[in-house]
Amino acid sequence: MSASWLSGVAIVFHRNKIFWIVAAAAGVSLVAGLLLGQFLVSPADAAADAEPPAPGLVTVPVEYGQLSNDVTIRGEVAYADPVEVRVETSSISGPAVVTGQVPKEGTELEALSIALEVAGRPVIVLPGELPAYRTLQVGLSGPDVIQFKTAARTIGIDAGDPADPLFGLDAANAVATLYSNAGYAVPEPEEGSAEAVRAAQESVRAAAQSLLTAQNDLAMTPVGATPVEVREADNAVASARRELAAAQNSAPQDSLQIGNLVDALELAELRRQQVGSDRTDAQQRAAVEAATIQLTQMQEELARVEQAALPALPAGEVLYLSELPRRVDAVTAQRGSILEGPAMTVSGATLGLSGSAAEADARLLKVDDKATFDLSDGTAHQATITALVPGDGESQRWTIDLQPDPLTPEQIKEIHGSNVRVSIAVGATDGEVLSVPYAALSAGPGGETRVEVAEGDPRDGEKTNTRLVVVRSGLATPGAVEVTPVDGELVEGDLVVVGK
Repeated sequence: MSASWLSGVAIVFHRNKIFWIVAAAAGVSLVAGLLLGQFLVSPADAAADAEPPAPGLVTVPVEYGQLSNDVTIRGEVAYADPVEVRVETSSISGPAVVTGQVPKEGTELEALSIALEVAGRPVIVLPGELPAYRTLQVGLSGPDVIQFKTAARTIGIDAGDPADPLFGLDAANAVATLYSNAGYAVPEPEEGSAEAVRAAQESVRAAAQSLLTAQNDLAMTPVGATPVEVREADNAVASARRELAAAQNSAPQDSLQIGNLVDALELAELRRQQVGSDRTDAQQRAAVEAATIQLTQMQEELARVEQAALPALPAGEVLYLSELPRRVDAVTAQRGSILEGPAMTVSGATLGLSGSAAEADARLLKVDDKATFDLSDGTAHQATITALVPGDGESQRWTIDLQPDPLTPEQIKEIHGSNVRVSIAVGATDGEVLSVPYAALSAGPGGETRVEVAEGDPRDGEKTNTRLVVVRSGLATPGAVEVTPVDGELVEGDLVVVGK
């Protein structure tokens, strides 16, 4: 802005100084008049403003639509039954390093899925509720064996009778099939198992050879007298008898001779009894018995070491989860890190809705009741009650579990983890009906129920005529009641009187 321009303005103002002063005074007077007009009221206007408004009717329109009495709760949208997954690592000889197969969030785990890979070995998912707590091998017995046999049967593998709690040969063979189906090698047996099997097999062969040798020795050992020796002994007895008989029949008898012949006969008979008694196979028979016992012991040892070498199921290579499939919600395990604490959190694969209600409201509900909640775009979506769980005490709220109708992946992503308002209808009209507020109902002289309908709009300021319509009331909700006209006309949009 130049100095010459300012000088020009000053000259104009000086030459018209009186004009500018008058204009300024007029402006001030105008503003003051406007302000005073807002605060100064004439007595007549003040009196008019102090009078009460003309009495009128308070009306509301008749509504038309489906009417329902609802229990309203707040519910959390989430995957049901979250569980922290821990992997048994005590049986691993080295560090429990996560080497692969780390699932992503949202992955579904099914039977035979690999939940994780630790130290190069898989953690195979099987259906079950009892956590794995020991290595299953031949000879063990218990509920964990029954669980494994049952789980194997559900995936088409025969592990033996599930009712039999003993882990036998069928179960060991089932372990081999399980790993083959999962795409991994069967767990290595204990160190030295193969050498122990070979040593036991050699011991069995040696014991069997010893038994064969002892049996041959027994067969070759003569026992008792030969036929010639028997015949000679029999002849000696017969000869002694004949000599005694001749001496006894001779006359006169020689008593001395007879006595000697009696002694000779008795000696011959005694020799006959003992002929061959010094020839026995008792020693050979004892050798056969000892060899038999030795062979049995070696066979039992072979069976034991062979069982120890059969496939076993390590506790750290199986993960039992109930209600498969399961969804991975969060993963804490990282590839290359040592597994400590929970490896991941899994939940049911189906999105659920859970809330709570006071006992009085919860007792109005039942399983399979329908409910609605709003999606993120405001669209109403239906759900069904699946469980009602009473609180611990009379004053405790009940838990209400619901299953939403099928949702798209996009809808699931939008509402997962949100808190929504859930309406559960405990009574509803069969289709659309007329409804009015409770205050619109009145009782007639005969006890009939009626509503007062305004003719015209009371807000017009003119006197409004009304007419009475007898109605029959129906379903009542906290805000309105169903009405059906019985005597008179009542339609949607009619104004019913609720106050005067």
